[in-house]
Amino acid sequence: MLDVSITGGHVVDGTGAAPRRADVGIRAGRIVAVGEFDEPAERVIDATGRIVAPGFVDIHTHYDAQVLWDPACTPSPLHGVTSVVGGNCGFTIAPMAPSETDYITRMLARVEGMPLETLRAGVSYDWSSFGEYLDVIERQGVAVNAGFLVGHCAIRRVVMGDDATVRAATPDEIATMQALLAESLTGGGLGFSSSLATTHNDADGEPVPSRHATHDELIALCRTTGEHAGTTLEFIPVVGGFAEEHLELMTAMSAAANRPLNWNVLAPSAARADDAWRQLEAGTYAAERGGRVLALTVPHVIATHLTFKAGFVLDALPGWRKPMALSVPEKIALLSDPDQRRALAEQAASPEAGVLRGMADWGSHTVVETFHPDNADLAGRSVGEIAAERGQDPFDALCEINVLDEMRTVFRPRGTSDDEASWHLRRDIWRDGRAVVGASDAGAHLDMLSTFNYSTSMLQSARDHDLVPVEEVVHYLTDVPARLYGLKDRGRVAEGWCADLVVFDPATVGPDRVAWTTDLPAGAGRLYGGAVGIDHVLVNGVEIVQGGELTGATPGVVLRSGRDTETVEAR
Repeated sequence: MLDVSITGGHVVDGTGAAPRRADVGIRAGRIVAVGEFDEPAERVIDATGRIVAPGFVDIHTHYDAQVLWDPACTPSPLHGVTSVVGGNCGFTIAPMAPSETDYITRMLARVEGMPLETLRAGVSYDWSSFGEYLDVIERQGVAVNAGFLVGHCAIRRVVMGDDATVRAATPDEIATMQALLAESLTGGGLGFSSSLATTHNDADGEPVPSRHATHDELIALCRTTGEHAGTTLEFIPVVGGFAEEHLELMTAMSAAANRPLNWNVLAPSAARADDAWRQLEAGTYAAERGGRVLALTVPHVIATHLTFKAGFVLDALPGWRKPMALSVPEKIALLSDPDQRRALAEQAASPEAGVLRGMADWGSHTVVETFHPDNADLAGRSVGEIAAERGQDPFDALCEINVLDEMRTVFRPRGTSDDEASWHLRRDIWRDGRAVVGASDAGAHLDMLSTFNYSTSMLQSARDHDLVPVEEVVHYLTDVPARLYGLKDRGRVAEGWCADLVVFDPATVGPDRVAWTTDLPAGAGRLYGGAVGIDHVLVNGVEIVQGGELTGATPGVVLRSGRDTETVEAR
């Protein structure tokens, strides 16, 4: 007898093949039949009028901490995700030394937008090695399949302590980092991640440890990664366009490991289409020189929520790094001072701001949420409109609103890429072999982003804008990332493969409303939203979502390199 049979649906198998009428039979966590069969099952799921597809594979999350108090890694499963990869951008909570827990915790709170009180309440740090960290997750159980890259910042801090944020490493220190990385990969780490992004600053406003690494250090760590089966690379080389040095570095990293490297992040916009295609040329450059480099591309419009309290993104503006690391009382004093205010505004508008210079168009920002009674009527209005009403400069108006709200005001930059030309550009990039869809950042920037819904948003957008057929979207969400990361027997609906499946309504699937919820440890909050049109989600043959609700089951596995992944080479 089968454990589960899914009947009446149309199978989209993940390869890009057109939907076909077929039933799916599951036994012991595996797909044992696809097509017509008579064998009875203990549980029958009626998928009439629905698509039966592989579960979605999200290769860019930051669930490293959240998985410890939320084994379901919500809200990702509600959006059809069955496998997640954390440890991106060089940020992990393993390996760990007792002397570094405070720094790493405060750094994560600052750079990845995780409430500090939540991290302190929810992360025990009762491990030292990377393998021990994975053991902790394994013992408690996890709803989705979850794997983690090994982050450069943790490795550097464990080896160098405070010097990790001061200077370059010595050859002996690099060798020690390589040994620690090797131990972490042997323990199950899926690969190596790092970042040189100017937006990545620690709790003191200083560049995070990975930003102090030389190119030789990065390449040495990539070489070590390539000595372990089933591993990969993830990296942020810069914020903005690439120079020759960035192309050379990413190529050298990939070639040293003989592993693909995906860089974060490509957010296409028709207004900057030439820039997008130039960045994709990094893939061609690498291929000609023995590497493989892919862009991690966002498949939808990003609605960014910003606050002066968190300061993330804003701290990449020239001269803003230190001010955005100040305490709330210090920020209130700073933004109450007209001279300091003027200096910040001038620096934000300077040529040195580069691609972030548009942030200084303060009047175009929209106020999303306020907290002081005197600001109660401002939500939904543009800063420019409010400033004109008050006879003020827009930046002065925004500062005054924030001072009253004690820096909690939520505001959103003007979106510039929701036009048809931008959607067609996205489609063309999805189809480009030098890109892979992802960049959900789920588990991070909890007060800033709702990109955790990228999978259902992509399905909805492809349908509403008539971009590509559903089987093509499913291919980009499943088989493409699974093959890039070498996930064994995942990413397709095929006999013998793991029964990670999602049953959805192609006519209605999409993200549900995003709202603020306070469900984190220590009572902190986050942006949160489920999906519509996702009926069932199964991981290893067990339902973890039914009718848009979690079942509470934890059938996922902790994905370990070599055991659960096969080697994907760059050459």
